[in-house]
Amino acid sequence: MAANQRKNVPVPTAILEAKAYEALVRLWVLRLVVPLGGIRELAASYGYRHDDLAEYLDVLHEEGKFDRKLAKADLKNKHARAERRRKQSQLPSRLIRNIDRCAQLLGWNDTDKAIIAFVVLMETDLWLERAASLIEDVSTARLIEVLTVVLDLDRDQVRHSISPRGALAESGFLKVDPRLTRNLFSKMSLLSDELADQLRHSDADLLHMLRDVLAQTGPGTLTLQDFDHLRDSLELLHPYLKRSLENQACGVNILIHGAPGTGKTELTLALAQDLGCDLFEVSSQNESGNGIDGGARLRAFRAAQSLLRQRKAMILFDEAEDVFDGSWQYGKSKSSAQAQKAWMNRLLETNSVPSIWLSNDVECMDPAFIRRFDIVLEMPLMRGRQRERLLEKTCGDLIDARTKSRLLDAHDLAPAVIQRAVRVVRAVQEDLPASRTGIALERLIESTLTAQGHAPLSAGQVDTLPAGYNLNHIAADVDLGEVAEGIVQARTGRICLYGPPGTGKTAFGRWLAHRMNVPLHARKVSDIVSPYVGQTERNLARVFRDAAAEGAVLLLDEVDSFLQDRQHAHHSWEVTAVNEMLTQMESYQGVFIASTNLMDGLDQAALRRFDLKVKFGYLRPAQAWELFEANCRSLGLPETDGAVRTVLERMTNLTPGDFAAVIRQHRFRPLDSDQALMAALEAECRIKKDSRNPLGFL
Repeated sequence: MAANQRKNVPVPTAILEAKAYEALVRLWVLRLVVPLGGIRELAASYGYRHDDLAEYLDVLHEEGKFDRKLAKADLKNKHARAERRRKQSQLPSRLIRNIDRCAQLLGWNDTDKAIIAFVVLMETDLWLERAASLIEDVSTARLIEVLTVVLDLDRDQVRHSISPRGALAESGFLKVDPRLTRNLFSKMSLLSDELADQLRHSDADLLHMLRDVLAQTGPGTLTLQDFDHLRDSLELLHPYLKRSLENQACGVNILIHGAPGTGKTELTLALAQDLGCDLFEVSSQNESGNGIDGGARLRAFRAAQSLLRQRKAMILFDEAEDVFDGSWQYGKSKSSAQAQKAWMNRLLETNSVPSIWLSNDVECMDPAFIRRFDIVLEMPLMRGRQRERLLEKTCGDLIDARTKSRLLDAHDLAPAVIQRAVRVVRAVQEDLPASRTGIALERLIESTLTAQGHAPLSAGQVDTLPAGYNLNHIAADVDLGEVAEGIVQARTGRICLYGPPGTGKTAFGRWLAHRMNVPLHARKVSDIVSPYVGQTERNLARVFRDAAAEGAVLLLDEVDSFLQDRQHAHHSWEVTAVNEMLTQMESYQGVFIASTNLMDGLDQAALRRFDLKVKFGYLRPAQAWELFEANCRSLGLPETDGAVRTVLERMTNLTPGDFAAVIRQHRFRPLDSDQALMAALEAECRIKKDSRNPLGFL
């Protein structure tokens, strides 16, 4: 009775499934080895090349007694036996469920599902992988034959399934590389390294299985209010995305480009949050930290389009230059988009989920791709009130007014640099005296700016006026006060200031920006000139564009470097730089001030484009005396007499810059009398090229 009871005990389902799976793998391995010719690679004249696989198939022979004919016959018998038992073979139930779920979302048919199941097991089962590696010289035609035989499928259906227009390729889940023919195992690959294992062993939803290539983003730290400097662009972008999501429009692609750290990702996060939609990012590296190439990222993008089309969602594709880089270098293959240009164009025109592409550099992109984006938005750096709000939000309690002012003035400071430095300082805040947090933050930011090739914070305060600045101390050939009032009213003007160094040209530009209550963008030649062809012109365009975006006064020193007479040009790039400068001047609607010490060398066409040309000269005697007395008072020196004034009036090449230089000397070489101040001014004037050797103080 006990024996009969034991015989009637049902075998656990897991054991039955394991046996059915083992039978399936063994059948597929034998099909690869026998009818498909893998036996030629497995069995050589001297014995088996792969003893482990031979042992798995139970065809090992005693050493020294190997007979290739007998080995082949043995394998054929085992294959025939496996074929007779093929009804006992079956895929794992978990794999079947996962593939069925994929099929419902992605539109796969039975042939598609069978091929995906084969690839999954080929990547997760040791014996199937070994057997697949035996099948060499696998062209696309050979692949069709192999899949037809191994999976017992219709040849035409297999051909359609693995074609570039088939559902497997369109969904991005399967890649068949036409260039690789080494062996069957390397010929096909799934979307990610982890996907095969996830499909075989996981019960999670499909998006979770793809988390190493497609991940849902978390909330951002900024809101759309923090991007007020993009108000005009957002007035169009925000409603366009809103309507696209509501109407499930196809072919919606936005390109946002700009320097690293300007806030492109944060803007995308803020848009998604404000629109109330999910945002999924196509990863640039997998969970192991390894980079994902552009082709694999595009496949993940295609998969995301299929998976998210019924969901209120957007897709973020950062570092788009991985895909679109069209620059050519010796020994470098084409980018994924360039290699499949027609396919890429079609993808940008038919994608079902609104997508935002981010790039640090659009100059490498083919214009044919750029024109297919609905909106192309350049991301400028936060400045003015926007940067002030960011500082208040992220580090207002860490910095004092001085540090805040320096950070506001740093032209090339990106939001990401601020946020990263703040994270470091907050991590060690308990170990720092309260008075040192601002200094530590400045040091971190300054080191990053310097490493990026930008001016340090100490050089960033370009709009600081000299103490006691007064238009009455400027020897100009027009009434500067009257000119300034007109510009304040008109909010536009192109002015050329020319004259000797130190006469106050740059300081007037700074004063005017303060008078207008707008930012000052002061640029030097070194900020713009580049040794690379075309880069100087692009830098000039960017300088004017940035100033226009902020409504700033644009001050360009040493403008003769850009506006040399083209008749004297020796190189083509000198002409193109002047042409670009003239074009930008012509179209600029704000206030542009150019200063130069070399008026005679300017291009005549440039001179015509200036609304007003103002000559700055040496101080007139009355101006020099008034400035001398003002400096004596500021230094606490005793009152001066007429003899000093007589000597001062003989100094015909004196400038406000000379006074500024002498006052700086006072910090380390104190001036204790009006005679000492006069002597220092004489020394400054004497070394000038146009010095007339004025009499010194007697």
